[in-house]
Amino acid sequence: MSRPAPTTTLAGFEIFEGYLDGPAQAALVDDLREVARRAPFFAPRTRFGKAMSVRMTSAGRYGWFTDARGYRYIDTHPEGTAWPPIPEGVLAVWCDLVGAARLPDCCLVNYYGEGARMGLHQDRDEADFDWPVLSISLGDEALFRVGGKDRRDPTRSIWLRSGDVVVMGGDARLAYHGIDRIKFGTSTLLPQGGRINLTLRVVD
Repeated sequence: MSRPAPTTTLAGFEIFEGYLDGPAQAALVDDLREVARRAPFFAPRTRFGKAMSVRMTSAGRYGWFTDARGYRYIDTHPEGTAWPPIPEGVLAVWCDLVGAARLPDCCLVNYYGEGARMGLHQDRDEADFDWPVLSISLGDEALFRVGGKDRRDPTRSIWLRSGDVVVMGGDARLAYHGIDRIKFGTSTLLPQGGRINLTLRVVD
């Protein structure tokens, strides 16, 4: 089966609007409840000591982590337990849009509550930038801002909705991007509201 075409391309970011329908979104949320049961969400702090407004956990061989030592991948949850496997439904999205030749090592799970955001940043803690980063949006709408490879480059923004998928590869792989805000209460997918964002990465 051929790879579906993106509905929108923004500064090299391929956006697949409505890629996941309602039942598929609900199934992923159920899978993520099990991930969070085995690897509870925690509140990260940046290397500068500032608390991030998102809460996070991970699945796969590695989890992404940050503290005073800096940003990095770790092979166990901060509590010392192994990360749970990446759910099959999540891997299916990767295989459809990226391919099955190399599966991701990490599925970072970020939860955005009311008022949470993510500043402009690059995903550059991985060993091989030839593999894209794939992002899945679940829950409330989020204003996604993208720029270039230099922080000073002009930026553009687009609203991401529940079920949208973004592939960041090629020229967009090291581009700056972030979430300026979420539109709290725009989705009923999560009982308490908010947004879950999954990012799949090849680490090694």
